[in-house]
Amino acid sequence: MQRLAMDLRMLSRELSLYLEHQVRISLFGSGVGLSLILGFSFAYACYYMSSIAKKPQLVTGGESFSRFLQDHCPVVTETYYPTVWCWESRGQTLLRPFITSKPPVKYRNELIKTADGGQISLDWFDDDNSKCYMDASTRPTILLLPGLTGTSKESYILHMIHLSEELGYRTTQEGCQPDVDTNSLNRIEFSSNTDKSSSVISTATPRTYCCANTEDLETVIQHVHSLYPSAPFLAAGVSMGGMLLLNYLGKMGPKTPLKAAATFSVGWNTFACSESLEKPLNWLLFNYYLTTCLQSSINKHRHMFVKQIDMDHVMKAKSIREFDKRFTSVMFGYRTIDDYYTDASPNRRLKSVGIPVLCLNSVDDVFSPSHAIPIETAKQNPNVALVLTSYGGHIGFLEGIWPRQSTYMDRVFKQFVQAMVEHGHELSSM
Repeated sequence: MQRLAMDLRMLSRELSLYLEHQVRISLFGSGVGLSLILGFSFAYACYYMSSIAKKPQLVTGGESFSRFLQDHCPVVTETYYPTVWCWESRGQTLLRPFITSKPPVKYRNELIKTADGGQISLDWFDDDNSKCYMDASTRPTILLLPGLTGTSKESYILHMIHLSEELGYRTTQEGCQPDVDTNSLNRIEFSSNTDKSSSVISTATPRTYCCANTEDLETVIQHVHSLYPSAPFLAAGVSMGGMLLLNYLGKMGPKTPLKAAATFSVGWNTFACSESLEKPLNWLLFNYYLTTCLQSSINKHRHMFVKQIDMDHVMKAKSIREFDKRFTSVMFGYRTIDDYYTDASPNRRLKSVGIPVLCLNSVDDVFSPSHAIPIETAKQNPNVALVLTSYGGHIGFLEGIWPRQSTYMDRVFKQFVQAMVEHGHELSSM
């Protein structure tokens, strides 16, 4: 070990001397190394500024919404500068969970009952110290919907809560319950033999994810609105949470308590998403891992599904499509996987959205390929705005040299919700 350490120190010293010699500019040196470094840096900077850093494409269905965003949410028209050393789609997607900070948040948990006897867990950040909205009854409320395997502990959710706190808003999102699978809304259904004197909760038929089924989301929205009917009420959905939110808005039209909504990295066409994720590299980096997460979540309650579903067959699935074909579509009563994917795709319902919605997507997102983004449909609905960046990956949108504290997605979220709370009335008068 000592010999190895000596060799490493000698190698390091020799390398340092070599580099110093290469970049030295003096009467006795040519400066070739420094010239190469400067030349490469200049070429890279030119490439970055001309091909990577670009303004997003803003697609709206009406001039009034476009002018509103330019006036009150200017970030959607500003140049987005992806992290200079990590702008590629997969890099942004993989790096974001590890590099972004996780602000500390103390939640208040609530369990609400559903009509069929189940319960949904919500984590509240009440923001009782809000200086802008000291009256809790009128304090703006943001409902946050995380992605497929996300919870209230996800960094992007924590960032949204932190930004909402800066604005004086309260937030609520799916809660974390032990031994219950994660989905768009964390649901628990209790068996009739639950021992109420015990701290152990017996789960009977836990719901799995299904972004076409909006029943639980409708329950949550009505519940939150009933608690604070005088408070501005908005929602934000990320990835699959955004798909669920858009499907809900498409079904409800203008008949929703929500004042506005925002979505981030939504998969618009489930068929196209699945096809993209099944490409070899994407399958290796993302698809297989997410499939194993889904299998692990339902395997905890395996005994509850064996009468309805061939669980051995489900556990052999190697992709999300195979999992959905063998489990999700069967669980929710679809005749075929194609029927489920058709019903789950929010592009079909975008034309029916009846409140202002901003949708941020990156055209290099492997989870949501650019050719499936419904640009023409968005142009036909005055309530819809698409913000399309050239880079950003899936829930990435990293920017700055060391993108730990904030992302482009964070800035879009903050400016948009603030714009809708403080200036949303201007849209109705335009």
